[in-house]
Amino acid sequence: MPGKKNVGTLALVGGGEWSDACNGFDAALLEASGGSEVVVLPTAAAFEHADRTAERAAKHFAGLGATARALPVLHRPEAEDPANADAVRNARFVYLADGSPLHLRSVLKGSALYEALVAAYQGGAVVAASGAGATLLCDPMVDPRGGAYTVGLGLVANLAVFPYHGTAADHLRERSIDLLPPTALLVGIDEETALIHDASGRWRAEGAGEVTVYGEGDPEVFPAGSDVPLAR
Repeated sequence: MPGKKNVGTLALVGGGEWSDACNGFDAALLEASGGSEVVVLPTAAAFEHADRTAERAAKHFAGLGATARALPVLHRPEAEDPANADAVRNARFVYLADGSPLHLRSVLKGSALYEALVAAYQGGAVVAASGAGATLLCDPMVDPRGGAYTVGLGLVANLAVFPYHGTAADHLRERSIDLLPPTALLVGIDEETALIHDASGRWRAEGAGEVTVYGEGDPEVFPAGSDVPLAR
């Protein structure tokens, strides 16, 4: 089962993070973290006004009674900085923003910061990742250049995420479905929607849209509030 060995809470968001429609599950994630601070990684948005990403996060979480602190990790050297790695390792809630999954991978793969993220998660922290982050944390990873597959970071193995599922181009979605490896499942996650895995091992859908699971047989659609069985 994907995520079986992990003991924290993981939220894979289909994009559109930090909107009002995300308030419900973000509030629940804050409660699960046991803290009132979110460490935000704007890395994927390095070339898309990362400062604005940080501002959006701060405004959103302030409305939920929490603070959001953005770490200036935009390129590889910052991901190897011991201070940044320590900040992630000691965090109770880490959020990876949307943007470019390929840039995010080039910065995080094999880095001290990613090792710290895994340690925090396995120590019980909450990790949320939207769009690019959600695809990257899984393995295989949907390649945004055409809908085929490439190597992700593998925090969750044998699971691929297709973000913006409800609004994506049909040909990209169909290509990802057709090329899905037989050992993996593909989850299409709508915007403002999260697929959440908690410490009990349960997967559930939350937010404004739906989660669609592709594997053998017909796809299965799960609305918000539903358990999502991801056992192979």
